[in-house]
Amino acid sequence: MTGRDLAHIIHVMNDNYSRPEGYLDRWLTDDLRQASQDHSAHRSAVIVLTGARQVGKSTLLHNAEPFASWRFHTLDDYDTLRQAREDPRGLWAGADQVILDEVQKAPNLLAAVKQTVDEQPGRHRFVLSGSANLLLLKQVSESLAGRAVYFTLHPMTLGEIHASPPSTLLAQALAGHWPAEGDLVQDTPDPAPLLLRGLMPPLLTLSSASARVRWWNGYVTTYLERDLRQLSQIDHLLDFRRLMELLALRSGQVLNQSELARDAGLSQPTAHRYFNLLESTYLFERLPAYGSNRTRRLIKAPKAFWNDPALALFLAGYYAEEALRSSREMGAALETLIFHHLRVLASLMTPPARLYFWREHNGLEVDFILEHGRQVLGIEVKLSSQVGYGDAAPLRRFLEECPQASGGMILYAGKAVRRLSDKIVALPWPLLTG
Repeated sequence: MTGRDLAHIIHVMNDNYSRPEGYLDRWLTDDLRQASQDHSAHRSAVIVLTGARQVGKSTLLHNAEPFASWRFHTLDDYDTLRQAREDPRGLWAGADQVILDEVQKAPNLLAAVKQTVDEQPGRHRFVLSGSANLLLLKQVSESLAGRAVYFTLHPMTLGEIHASPPSTLLAQALAGHWPAEGDLVQDTPDPAPLLLRGLMPPLLTLSSASARVRWWNGYVTTYLERDLRQLSQIDHLLDFRRLMELLALRSGQVLNQSELARDAGLSQPTAHRYFNLLESTYLFERLPAYGSNRTRRLIKAPKAFWNDPALALFLAGYYAEEALRSSREMGAALETLIFHHLRVLASLMTPPARLYFWREHNGLEVDFILEHGRQVLGIEVKLSSQVGYGDAAPLRRFLEECPQASGGMILYAGKAVRRLSDKIVALPWPLLTG
């Protein structure tokens, strides 16, 4: 990314994050398009696209080729849902390319899809989309084994919002290639407005902070009162909401599930079930600890991350920029933003890269570890605008324990690309996010 590219990003970010006219293409589209062309016989005849509600799955499938011309049904429509339960094969009568949206509402539909694919190999192609992790549904694993490829659509990245291609920074760093030193044209922008706005597509059209707060309030209410009840019986929604709020304060932190259950006044089995529901609906993710044969002092508890920093901040009670800037959650919110971009970029690699964190019992921690095959990269996130030799101590320790790693990077709020050692580089965070 050139200095001019970054200057353009900063200009757009400072201009109230205005939304370009028309459909915003998603980075995942090329992979979905390739998958739609790769099928042979009944292998990969089904594409499964999942992700949290409102991340833009239906919008992508309505606008991106070749899917825009496929027959589209959503089970959010009551009449379509009834037909899916009573006469599912009628939904694709006379059509060979079909999109079925929100399929978790009628799991019996999957048996009909399997039968159709098996009866006429190579003829039909399906996209099944939903706002729950369909891999967790027994019917999916049984009906679509060997017939489906799976993708997850996350909230938007800054690069997608700005119509920029995915950053190549991670791939270059894994290969041991680093950007040249030097100052960027402008300072890295204040992330607070972005962190409070969020990355869900509908938010891009809202111009006021109060409108965004109302949107998030409606989103959480809909999730609690509609989506959860369709997936699992929750007897006490207030208990579930309380757990969400306590978990929001821990985004970016090592998760002590027993402590959180105690603070929420829940039994550990109940809290565990609630964690799984949040994860299966893509609102929350547990990042595992990184281990190697040479490292024996690592803790094994995961780190907690919400799928959108603004959702975590809303649940934690942060609605205004000044309150966020002066809070201890500001650094964790930026880390959540970086986590989101890392997981999206990792998912675009072939095969997808794996993401971890690294922490020793003495508290020394590297925020993220990216592993792609035999290549490993350490990544630290700093809210400060200045970094020095001391800030690289966790990465130096990690590189001692993992000498095969390509190196480490510190993503920070400054404007300079700076080498801190032969294998450690400090970089402004917009070079990753786009």
